[in-house]
Amino acid sequence: MPIPYQRIASLTTGSTKRRLRPYWAEWYLKKWSTRAMRSRLDPMKKFVGTIRRHQPLILNWFKAKKAYSSGVVEGLNRKVNLVTRKAYGFRSYEVLEIALFHTMGDLPEPEATHRFC
Repeated sequence: MPIPYQRIASLTTGSTKRRLRPYWAEWYLKKWSTRAMRSRLDPMKKFVGTIRRHQPLILNWFKAKKAYSSGVVEGLNRKVNLVTRKAYGFRSYEVLEIALFHTMGDLPEPEATHRFC
């Protein structure tokens, strides 16, 4: 059974759109930042400056074809925050640093010098 022409055309259009997505993203970001810089709002201009400084990193997500997610980084940040909360009350940052190394590096716990039983 032959494939209809419309389906072949839509397949090629879809693949073309996927290949051009990084270029469209860059074009749109430049166009938006130019319009936003014309704004008389100083916080908006500051935000656009930040976006322009990080533009290559933002566009990497499109160039990687959305293969990566920020979920891994968010998970690591959550772990760090949890360890920091647990370490609240210790007198030095060294203890927090050791706790982070043990948790994030998945290091074994040291043997206890005494028993509680």
